[in-house]
Amino acid sequence: MQNLFCLIYFLKKIFFTVTNDLTHDQRMQRICASLAKEGYAVTLVGRRLTTSKPLNHPGYQQKRLYCFFKKGKLFYAEFNTRLFLFLLFKKMDAICAIDLDTILPCLGISRIKKIKRIYDAHELFTEMKEVISRPRIHKTWLQVERKAVPKFKYGYTVSRGIAEEFDRRYAVDYKVIRNLPVLRPILQKQRNKTTILYQGAVNEGRGFENLIPAMKLIHGELIICGEGNFMDKLKMLIRDNAVHEKVILKGMLSPDELWEEACQAYIGIHVPEKEGLNQLLALPNKFFDYLHAGLPQVTVNYPEYKKINEQFKTAILLNDTSPEKIAESVNNLIENDVLYNELQQNCLKAREELNWNKEEKKLIDFYHSVFAS
Repeated sequence: MQNLFCLIYFLKKIFFTVTNDLTHDQRMQRICASLAKEGYAVTLVGRRLTTSKPLNHPGYQQKRLYCFFKKGKLFYAEFNTRLFLFLLFKKMDAICAIDLDTILPCLGISRIKKIKRIYDAHELFTEMKEVISRPRIHKTWLQVERKAVPKFKYGYTVSRGIAEEFDRRYAVDYKVIRNLPVLRPILQKQRNKTTILYQGAVNEGRGFENLIPAMKLIHGELIICGEGNFMDKLKMLIRDNAVHEKVILKGMLSPDELWEEACQAYIGIHVPEKEGLNQLLALPNKFFDYLHAGLPQVTVNYPEYKKINEQFKTAILLNDTSPEKIAESVNNLIENDVLYNELQQNCLKAREELNWNKEEKKLIDFYHSVFAS
């Protein structure tokens, strides 16, 4: 049956569109690689920066578009125009928009070419803090969501909570395909007992306003791997709290470099704010990345984290993310070897169940069903 599917869908052309640099987007790398392995002809389109590193050759096509504008509404206008013109002259059988920032060109192209259109929602975009905290920006993106999402019959997202919210808003039945890592051996590195790792976007709403002051009370150092729209404020927080010797900024790392950092750290941390429904409903990749590296973590007691933790108990979940409570939980995990070892062993068991090797089957079944319909 598997071979039959491969013959039926062999070389069906799917284009995926993002606004970021392709080098660090592990979710899209996994998705594109899985579909290419299944026999689809996949092209991933993203953005080229002056700092972009050369692309590798993972078995699918990649294209990066250069823009003069780097951020804000002029960037989105320019990128979407360039994306539309690029896609207009390409042959494809389906197009997939990744989040709202590329959904309008994909909608237009799918209508012109009369092809399947798919929405891959990494986030509940209109409920991110950096969006809802700016009323005019929020209103614009909400208009885009209301215009476009109901027209995307096929879609999937990273958590049940976000899928249910899309159904409530627009009566669309989106699948859940979680952002799980590929199962691979943990590097045999010496764990540094005083190293706490934060990896991912350094953006609004990630809880740095509480995490950085907590470092004054934590018996260890914080390594931050990532960049984002909060970076300037993060540096000010580090300076104002006089913790520059306890907080190390490593910037954007390659997936392999990030994995090496995770295999040497002792604790993972992620304490997002409640402001914005996206934070409450999301299930980001860092939760699973920590787990896969055998890292017990301190995070928040939100519904999606709670479901996983009730099943596997790999984390300390906080109801209170004040600096004092964050520090208390991290210090307890550093000092309590019995608790730490229990959570770590649970991580090692959980990763055998929660991995892309199993989750990709949902993705493949989804795309088979789209082309079969």
